[in-house]
Amino acid sequence: MTSLASTSTTDIQPIRPSALSAKLAMALLLAALADWLFYGQRIGLSLAIFATAITCASVLANHTTLDLRRAAIGGNIVALGLAPAVEQLNTLSFLILIAALLIALLLTTNPETTGLADRAHALRNFVLFGFLRFFPDALQAFNLSAFTRGVALWLLPATLSTVFVALFAAANPVIEQWVSLLNPKVIFEYVSVWRVLFWTLMLALVWPFIHVRWRRQKMAVAAATEVAEPEPLAPFVSAEFLGPSTILRSLILFNLLFAAQSVLDGIYLWGHVALPDNLTYAAYAHRGAYPLIATALLAAAFVLVAMRPGGPAEKSPVIRPLVYLWVGQNVLLVASSILRLDLYVDIYMLTYWRIAAFIWMGLVALGLILIVARIVLDRSNQWLIGANLIALTIVLYGCSLVNFDALIADYNVAHSREASGRGVQIDIDYLLTLGPQALPAIDRAIALRPGVSEGCLVSRRDRLVEQQRQDLAWRSWGFRNWRLQRRLEAQAKARSGSQPAG
Repeated sequence: MTSLASTSTTDIQPIRPSALSAKLAMALLLAALADWLFYGQRIGLSLAIFATAITCASVLANHTTLDLRRAAIGGNIVALGLAPAVEQLNTLSFLILIAALLIALLLTTNPETTGLADRAHALRNFVLFGFLRFFPDALQAFNLSAFTRGVALWLLPATLSTVFVALFAAANPVIEQWVSLLNPKVIFEYVSVWRVLFWTLMLALVWPFIHVRWRRQKMAVAAATEVAEPEPLAPFVSAEFLGPSTILRSLILFNLLFAAQSVLDGIYLWGHVALPDNLTYAAYAHRGAYPLIATALLAAAFVLVAMRPGGPAEKSPVIRPLVYLWVGQNVLLVASSILRLDLYVDIYMLTYWRIAAFIWMGLVALGLILIVARIVLDRSNQWLIGANLIALTIVLYGCSLVNFDALIADYNVAHSREASGRGVQIDIDYLLTLGPQALPAIDRAIALRPGVSEGCLVSRRDRLVEQQRQDLAWRSWGFRNWRLQRRLEAQAKARSGSQPAG
């Protein structure tokens, strides 16, 4: 093995992409081996096997300038370090193995370090900074002027498109069936965030052994002036990652994806065409509401970032119509979400969370329209935030005046199977949790289901009546409670008037 640090400063050349590509492939193979040996497994002999693989890979990657005598010494040191780990892997044997690998690498690849202080300094720098070199070196394996620009142009569109497809699959069983034909679950069973982090860590740890470089104080200044540095990525990020070209590609992909979802909603949701086998309208409606709202929020965030005031895309005659089209599709998406939720509520009744979802969806749709208004009127983001806050304040104030307990209870009883002949049966237990305001609906539910008046139901209903009476005291008086009492008295008079005289 050889060290770039062992050559003179004038011999240091820019890293050749072809050589780096071969070493990068070797590092990937080692990371795959580490995945097979370690991930989700108990570690023992596997660590000794992996250390041996690193040693062999290091020799192979640097075989052209290998010093046989020093390599033999390094091999013996590695063998001595492996023995305790093979005997029993514990903290001490682990540290001995790591130390053996580092010392063997130092003696084999850095002959210019002779004193103990120099060697300690070199090992310290290797441990502290070696694992940081993988990503800068890997980038040099590619033609940055072309490759990085291409990645920057397509990374955002491809990533967000994948996210949108995943949300559509969660919202639409038909799209889920299409995606399942690609069988991505087989991949996702093995790929996770933790596994990606594991591979990243392994690549960073094995790379210094594959592409050996030692930091030396004497060469720090000279090497900085001689070694060709990678092209800075900041210009690409600023100019390409959110530039007009990236935004244009994103909008084209997004409009096509959203159009496919809108067409399916038009066919199955609005057109009432028969769904594929094993799918019901209830399942189609229930699964779609919340993922589609998440999709609309993500789309709104993208529009705000892409069409920021003074940005390069704001005045583009091509991008602006695509933005309007996409926002329009998002509004249609929210309308479909509201219809989905309405169909689901029509079958499975009303709850507080479903009312909140209706209100939230309306606010999202209004927010999308206000985004278009900001772009058309050339207003600032502060104006957009203010307009949304005003809308939110009006909605919250209106909600404070609505008797949602009575609204939910009356709706559920009126649309129950007992009253309308369809839907689900009355959930009297849920009605009782709504409080005294649900008493009129509870009385109607008991009348529709006489058998449920037995047991503890009557006593629970009487407790709500007692709570209502307590709420009429002047300290706890409220206009809503007073109106409820009038309504209960009117119902009691109606029932007594309808009973035949004894």
